[in-house]
Amino acid sequence: MKTNYIEFKKQRELGEVLSDTFAFFRNEFNPFFSTYFKIVGPFLAVMLVSLVLYLYFAGNVFNSMVFDSYFDVANFAIVGSVGLLYALSIIAVYTMSQSTVLHYIKSYANGKGTTHFDTIQKEVYASFWSFIGLGIIVALSVALGLMFCIVPGVYLYVPLSLSFCVLVYNRLGTSEAYSYSFNLVRDEWWMTFATIFVIGIIVGTATYFFAIPSAIYQWIKMGVFSGELDAEGVLDIFKDPIYILLNIISTLGNFLLNLITIIAGAFIYFNLNEKKNFTGTYERIENLGEIPEN
Repeated sequence: MKTNYIEFKKQRELGEVLSDTFAFFRNEFNPFFSTYFKIVGPFLAVMLVSLVLYLYFAGNVFNSMVFDSYFDVANFAIVGSVGLLYALSIIAVYTMSQSTVLHYIKSYANGKGTTHFDTIQKEVYASFWSFIGLGIIVALSVALGLMFCIVPGVYLYVPLSLSFCVLVYNRLGTSEAYSYSFNLVRDEWWMTFATIFVIGIIVGTATYFFAIPSAIYQWIKMGVFSGELDAEGVLDIFKDPIYILLNIISTLGNFLLNLITIIAGAFIYFNLNEKKNFTGTYERIENLGEIPEN
């Protein structure tokens, strides 16, 4: 067992969830990101390349429409195709990211701080379509709930945000994970909501700072600070290498910061699971008397 091993399978208060989330992120930084980029890296590269292509060709379309009064069908078709690729790559990256983080934590918890890359990679690929299916159901449920005065959507989001943890750690099917998440959060909805809300504020604030450089640069190119609006500069910015680079950094930063939310979700899941099932407690009782390996 690692000397800085963090036990997931135990009860935690809000403050402990927050502190242990960042402690885990700090302690496992190198092995965690090594695993993450080996699995998610190719999907992330496709997403970033498609983002660059989308910005570039979108700039061409806008320029032809505004300055040449010409609708370029070819470029418009390319923008649509690249935009679709970008949207699909975002879904793939988000799915692979969530699955990789949860399976990494599963390997970490089972190995008492030791992880096995081959097992993690195998389980991530094997559960890809289960995550996609559950993600679609969760997104539709929350969206439908938000249509009814917002409150039902918020209520549904809290348990359903943990359904992916249920899918991995309880080894249930998509529909079973969806249903069980409500049972897991029962009697603990407000505390779960408070924890998710605080984590959301922290991550959201950090995400905002990642977006500031590209926004400031865009305002400069538009002439906002000089007081003279430059219409040509507004459209040319889509092909500006600096603006594209800042957008890549912002997008990458947003996805990496989202990993903190997923890690916190795992801590919340184990806290609730421990309160209901005492899984970690039973394991520690069973392991009493065992001689620790050196």
